[in-house]
Amino acid sequence: ATLLREHRGDGHNAALVVHGVGGTEAHVLFAVSLGMRAEEFGRIHHLGKAQLAAVVDGLRGRGLVDAGGGFTDAGRETRQRIEALTDELAAPAYDVLSADELDELIAGLEPVATAVEAVDY
Repeated sequence: ATLLREHRGDGHNAALVVHGVGGTEAHVLFAVSLGMRAEEFGRIHHLGKAQLAAVVDGLRGRGLVDAGGGFTDAGRETRQRIEALTDELAAPAYDVLSADELDELIAGLEPVATAVEAVDY
């Protein structure tokens, strides 16, 4: 599971780079996807208000975030493209598994997925 997670994470980082999204920007966009303001998101709330405001302003200037701090249509589309590319890059690690191996993997990971879904961000 850790190897697959890291493989997917590497692909996600590559997808972010392809779409010109840096690390702090990625966290801000994730916060937006959760309906949160950047200042409220745990992974970046410790950054200075001016720094976070500059990142949000940059995303707004690129047309990804609107004046209210939510996604624009372009922002939603960019996020969808990033996630689709991440899925595409992750797929080969699963393509080598037989149907039975994939079923076993899913069954083994279901309790983990349930626990993760229960976390309140």
